[in-house]
Amino acid sequence: MSKHKYPAVHNAMWPGLVGKGPDSEPPIDLDTMIDMTAAADVGGEKFDGVDLFLSDPHVSIDSSDDDLKRLADKIASKNLVVGSLVAPVWPPTGGGSAMGTPDERKAFVTQVRKACAIGKKLRDLGIRKYGVVRIDSAASPADWVKDPAGNTRKIAETFREAADVAEGFGERLAAEGEICWGGMHSWKRMAELLELVGRPKTVGFQADMAHTLLYTMGYNAPEDRILPEGHDWTSRAALEDALKVVTSTLRPWTIDFHVAQNDATVKGSGSHDKTGRHCLPTDPNGKLDIAKDAGFWLRDEQGQPTRAVQHICWDGCMFSNAVMTQPKTWNDVLGTMLAVRDAQGWD
Repeated sequence: MSKHKYPAVHNAMWPGLVGKGPDSEPPIDLDTMIDMTAAADVGGEKFDGVDLFLSDPHVSIDSSDDDLKRLADKIASKNLVVGSLVAPVWPPTGGGSAMGTPDERKAFVTQVRKACAIGKKLRDLGIRKYGVVRIDSAASPADWVKDPAGNTRKIAETFREAADVAEGFGERLAAEGEICWGGMHSWKRMAELLELVGRPKTVGFQADMAHTLLYTMGYNAPEDRILPEGHDWTSRAALEDALKVVTSTLRPWTIDFHVAQNDATVKGSGSHDKTGRHCLPTDPNGKLDIAKDAGFWLRDEQGQPTRAVQHICWDGCMFSNAVMTQPKTWNDVLGTMLAVRDAQGWD
């Protein structure tokens, strides 16, 4: 049995979609993702819930009340609940750049409005009692760097408008820091943006362990690198010091948390076009001690649980369908999530 009751442990559904499509493998449908999550079992312990991507073919951002009722019934039938929701704010999914033209920024806010409405409906249906709506700038670092101050200002203005919308639905927005999102591509830039938005009760940070590891390496923002070039990965002390720098800055903003693994590699060759990747929790090349390093985010400077999140979610994208349809994959993930709760949880 788990040592602690909280936080709840969730599985992300979007790995069934991200990186899938015409140029890759077919998407894994939502029912299959839910079923595999529900089937995972480690010593009688199970996942508590799922986090959802509000985009076809999983959950349409234009879902009807009847659609959402069917979704809630399906998830409840598996003894699961819903946590955080990903708003489809990017141009290919109907959104637009948060630093773009007035029409693009309007499209961004429209998608946030639709996501918040779905969030409220799922709360009304009783299947969702916690969680946030996840956003990002929907813009690249390469475009952002053309006018750093001006573009950050535009993103902040768009996020503030989105915050007004979210508050109307009783929702909070979490911006996921990731090296591939302009204005959010380094730990310093992320903190600057959140401070400029200035809405800490409504707009916070979503910390993903894999993406924030890359913050320490300065990809797409070498001026903000913490770990030295050629860092010796056998040196846990240097890594922990670097994680402390990032987490001391961004932990106070953190309202959503992704457990993840990373091997410190990226794709892309330019100075501002690199993007990270996730690893399986058992990957021998993973650089994180997941259960321990989660504590840099989930515990404060005094070592006490922050209790800032009610659930934690596994995020692991870009794995093959063969890997993702193996029961062992999800048992390994669940075991990792339970280890995080045992090490960093509370009652």
